Amino acid sequence: MEKKQTVLLVHNYYQIPGGEDTVVANEKKLLEDRGHRVILYTRSNSELREMSGARKLGLPFTTVFNPGTYRQIRRILKTEQVDIVHVHNTLNLISPAVYYAAVGRGIPVVQTIHNFRLLCPGAAFFRDGQICEDCVRRGLSCALKHRCYRGSFLQTLACVISTWIHRKTGIYRKLNYICLTEFNKKKLLNLPGIREEQVFIKPNFTPDIPGEEEAAGEAGGYFLFAGRLDRLKGIDFLLSVWRRLEQRHGQKTPRLLVCGTGPEEDWCRDYLGQNRMNAVELRGFVPNGEVRQLLKGARALILPTRWYEGFPMTILEAYSAGTPVLGSDLGNVGSLIREGITGWRFPVDSEEALLRLVEEGNLDLRRQVRGWYRQNYTEQENYRRLTEIYRRASAGE
Repeated sequence: MEKKQTVLLVHNYYQIPGGEDTVVANEKKLLEDRGHRVILYTRSNSELREMSGARKLGLPFTTVFNPGTYRQIRRILKTEQVDIVHVHNTLNLISPAVYYAAVGRGIPVVQTIHNFRLLCPGAAFFRDGQICEDCVRRGLSCALKHRCYRGSFLQTLACVISTWIHRKTGIYRKLNYICLTEFNKKKLLNLPGIREEQVFIKPNFTPDIPGEEEAAGEAGGYFLFAGRLDRLKGIDFLLSVWRRLEQRHGQKTPRLLVCGTGPEEDWCRDYLGQNRMNAVELRGFVPNGEVRQLLKGARALILPTRWYEGFPMTILEAYSAGTPVLGSDLGNVGSLIREGITGWRFPVDSEEALLRLVEEGNLDLRRQVRGWYRQNYTEQENYRRLTEIYRRASAGE
């Protein structure tokens, strides 16, 4: 019987919980359920709130390289006989010191790329309301000019210096990378010195739920938006499209259920009232389990995003329910949609294109969507891909 590898999972939690935390928990359980020994090394940026003033003054330096992390990781690797180190996030407290600790002991490192931080200090390729890749084309100093990390010059400077130093040391060339989409891989290959054979594609996964297969039958009469109510997510665009639908179809307009909260929530309510719109229902915050139930009955999930996104888990949840996705032909949303198989793409902010898809598009795709999910996004398929990446990283392939 093949020996199951011992895996050190490394993750720095942000102060606000996010999708990365869920991925770490899912992968830990995925490996443990299949017999792997998993050691979890974590820090949380919530620790920053209780730090002394002296330690906060040293934070720009430990963000670049945390000696404490280096010593602790070295100790774990020595005593626990770790086979592979899998890193998810290092900002702020863990720092890239984890890479040096592992590489120094000859243990392979796999880094999952959840955002664009290795190329963009702001991590999103988005600035002043539009896509921005200046740091790739013109250099990292562009981020300083615009204070791209949390609007702070000093915090942006720390990110820029960290990225610049670790590029110069060559440590990034010694890692293996997991990108969640082909789009992410193409962007990451702009990192100086990275070879294509170092970069693997493995999407996230969402557990299949008993009864989902039967759910991939008839859809209800509504469309669904689930996400932050923010212009970045295109909520204003979507409501404008539905206003035009109501003008054309009156009471026969298909319903749009909007699940989520955000900075534009009051604006959305005012917009619906001013335009006397009856086909849109703002549900506010809806727990994930209820969103998944709504997805089962939706004709389609709509994601009219205006930025590259990370890896929207709602897309996988829609696929697991057999629900097609209508999304912007941009970044990772566009990369995750297979035209005519799992849904349809439309040009960013093209009301005419989305109107045509809602009114005339072929959305009878539920069997194809379920098939694509089972082929690509189940636990079993994710485990196969993950362990193959570990094998190749360990073999130096």
